[in-house]
Amino acid sequence: MRFEIPVESWEHQLLAWAQEPLHTRKLSHHVKADRGLLRLAYNHCLEITRHSSKTFYLASALLPREKRQAARALYAFCRVTDDLADRSVGQDVLGLLEAWQSKISSHHPDGSDLVALAWADTRARYKIPSGYAEQLIKGVGRDVHQQRYATFADLAEYSYGVASTVGLMAMHIIGFENEHAVPYAVKLGVALQLTNILRDIGEDWRAGRLYLPQDELAQFGLDESDIAHEVADDRWQRFMAFQIARNRQLYDEAHAGIAMLNPDGRFAITAAAGLYRAILDDIEARKGDVFRYRAHVSTTGKLRRLPRIWWQSRH
Repeated sequence: MRFEIPVESWEHQLLAWAQEPLHTRKLSHHVKADRGLLRLAYNHCLEITRHSSKTFYLASALLPREKRQAARALYAFCRVTDDLADRSVGQDVLGLLEAWQSKISSHHPDGSDLVALAWADTRARYKIPSGYAEQLIKGVGRDVHQQRYATFADLAEYSYGVASTVGLMAMHIIGFENEHAVPYAVKLGVALQLTNILRDIGEDWRAGRLYLPQDELAQFGLDESDIAHEVADDRWQRFMAFQIARNRQLYDEAHAGIAMLNPDGRFAITAAAGLYRAILDDIEARKGDVFRYRAHVSTTGKLRRLPRIWWQSRH
């Protein structure tokens, strides 16, 4: 069945980028590595996921075993990439990312880096196009030279690089019907990243970054001085209500793509989207005040939502 997905003007560039890697190199062989070492590598990725993202860890637990360990290898690869950009203070970040790109592109990793080994095996097993990992690393590197975004279209392009690419790689792990699933994965990636951005406004500001469209701030009578002073007045609340409404719409529009995934992965992807979307409820309940409180969903809250999410994954 083919669905007609609404396509906004800002999406055209993103969809063009998403199509390009489908024609890039795919490993056609399994990685040659000691089985014990490979098991150690995947366990290492499991621990990285468990430690760094309770939501992704829970959602990936809903996958069959092999896809579960592959999803966690994907997460670990992304986590290492992010950390190279965020924690390499005073170093040549772009040079480090370039070296990481070279390492994870190897056909035969030597096993000295457990994440690179698990990721190479995952790429080979699920024939993940190399271009998506390259786009991700390039997207993360964008933080080095760009800390402001003029429009939502600009922000969406950034979100594609650091989040939609992850969804497109995950889609290959899950399995999908055909390329008609691509626009949904792109849109879901933007939705997930926008939730991250809204949750982390205060934290990002203190790190010198502002991932909010400058023109939309101005439309609501806001500027950077308001964020610096952690203003949460009526203007800010209206601005955040607008951002949350658009974010929810993106989740709604992306949902139809779940039906294009292999059945054994639909619950996990719906859970990842649903649990992240629930963060918006917490932001909304606190009237958009993301400066004094980091929005989250408790473990109990996540588990309570799973039955409804399971039902949604089937419709």
